[in-house]
Amino acid sequence: MTKLVDVVAGRRSWSRVTADAPTHEELLPLVAASARVADHSALRPWRLIELRGRAREKLGAAIAKAEGDKHPSTKPLRASLLIAIVVTVKKNSKVPAWEQEAVASGVAHMLSLLLHDAGWGVFWRSGTYTRSRPVRKMHKLAKNEQLLGWLYVGGVPADAKPGSRKPVDAESLISEL
Repeated sequence: MTKLVDVVAGRRSWSRVTADAPTHEELLPLVAASARVADHSALRPWRLIELRGRAREKLGAAIAKAEGDKHPSTKPLRASLLIAIVVTVKKNSKVPAWEQEAVASGVAHMLSLLLHDAGWGVFWRSGTYTRSRPVRKMHKLAKNEQLLGWLYVGGVPADAKPGSRKPVDAESLISEL
């Protein structure tokens, strides 16, 4: 049995994926498990939007409009499934907006780990255009919502090589008070 620490340590971003993607039904248990992140007052200040097929083309047009380009962006076509991560800030005297955004970020990261563990390639894409009017409008965001980016999800290419990163010096990142 694989240990969770090994799964997390083996995670990498896949900037190139195949056209394969999990179905809506395959996503549901992963989303449910992702919802287990720490969530002060259990507000669930987030939601996810699946973008497949033409929805990705609409996103490409919205990105182009946001960036002042004449041609639609092809970035959203790099994966068959994009999952938009939306923070839905709720008025709460105990839980500030930044903490709610942290919860939504935690859900996105947890979902990316679960997708990785299920054998999918995942890449979290963001950019200045995530907060632009055309992209907000395309996602039909409410006034209390912000887009944190998209998880690009697809199959891991057969010729893919494991990612490599510099080892982390954990001792330099943790201290005692």
